Amino acid sequence: MAKIGYIQVTRRCNQKCRFCSNPEIERDISLKAAREQIEEFHRLKYRGIILTGGEPTLFDELPEVIEFALKKGLEVRIITNGQRLSDFSLMKRYYDAGLRTIHFSVHSTRDKVQAFLTGNKDSLKNLFRSITNAGRLKMDTMINIVINKYNSDHLDEIVITLTKKFPFIRHFIFNNIDPTMNRVSENPDTVARLVDFELSLHNALGYLIKAGYSFRVERVPLCYMAEFAEYSTETRKIIKGEDRIVNFLDDKGKIVQESFYHGKTDVCKVCTYNTICAGLYEMDTYYSSKELYPLFLDPRPVIRRVLKSD
Repeated sequence: MAKIGYIQVTRRCNQKCRFCSNPEIERDISLKAAREQIEEFHRLKYRGIILTGGEPTLFDELPEVIEFALKKGLEVRIITNGQRLSDFSLMKRYYDAGLRTIHFSVHSTRDKVQAFLTGNKDSLKNLFRSITNAGRLKMDTMINIVINKYNSDHLDEIVITLTKKFPFIRHFIFNNIDPTMNRVSENPDTVARLVDFELSLHNALGYLIKAGYSFRVERVPLCYMAEFAEYSTETRKIIKGEDRIVNFLDDKGKIVQESFYHGKTDVCKVCTYNTICAGLYEMDTYYSSKELYPLFLDPRPVIRRVLKSD
């Protein structure tokens, strides 16, 4: 099982995303604490770690953390908004420390939408420069997209634009917005209904398969991605019996997530995918159970494909 753990290295950030799940506080991890968390993941035989934030490139000791994790045999990735990495010398510093895999958060390839969502008019311009820098270094490049009301109609446009402009991108992650988190509660307009993004997500995933790119989707019930069930993050963890450890810098501290099931309703009971579907996140609080419907498909091929894959 390919377990990946998460370590928040800072809660500082240089953008102000309307849907941020970890809004800025002036707090960094100590190098000692980072090493202890890495040691734990090593003991638990995790394959790798993701260094996140806040914005991890604001953490001055990031190269030291990368080097220590690599010495422990862990794969290392970072999730970044890409604003500082438009400076090639900084990207090279992380590369020289051993970083080879990087996730860029891109929520729209429409300049005005990306600017609105991030509170930064130069966000997309800087991201494109940063992704170009990653390509220069031949880094394993991935894209994280938060599904929200403002990009719900053009998820397919985002992946087509990015793969045409940066064909070296390897993988995409679609995260349906977590409405319980901090800034989303201040900006409820960012939450999309499932039906709002159903078509563009379907088109995006279909395009990625045909074009030969890999991807994962989180917090989307399988009735809205039936053809792509094996690519659901929760479904994969349910089938494989995996957990997930996330180390936060705020009062949440260390979270060990062992269950990946969310809300279920009566229609779920007759759905043949019920046992492998996470259900609806924050059901009937932010997302309506009335949007759910049952599937009558054989789940066994999905289970087999997941178990055969990494």
